[in-house]
Amino acid sequence: MKKNFFLLGMAILAIQTGCYYDVEEELYPDITCDTSARSYSTHIVPILQNNCYVCHSQAANLGNVTLEGYNNLKTYVNSGKLLGAIKHQQGFQPMPQGQPQLADCSIAQIEAWITDGALDN
Repeated sequence: MKKNFFLLGMAILAIQTGCYYDVEEELYPDITCDTSARSYSTHIVPILQNNCYVCHSQAANLGNVTLEGYNNLKTYVNSGKLLGAIKHQQGFQPMPQGQPQLADCSIAQIEAWITDGALDN
């Protein structure tokens, strides 16, 4: 008899916990991408360090492309090559090469920084 009550109790407990309803919007709130007040040293350099410098630092210089340092980067910003490459636009070598496109937020932050004048700040 005790065994039957135990089994009944376990079945009820399993049903109650199995019927829990999660609200997706509460579990995974929208993460907004802040593109305001982008700073070269605070926002852009970390994106480049994590995604570009392994191949395009002054030491690596693969493809004869160096993005490390403001003046080096500015050359590719002014020519449109940086944005074309990271957005995988036609006519540009998609970067990072052989990897998925950068996160949309990272691209939006770089694009906002460029739109704001690509300042060395």
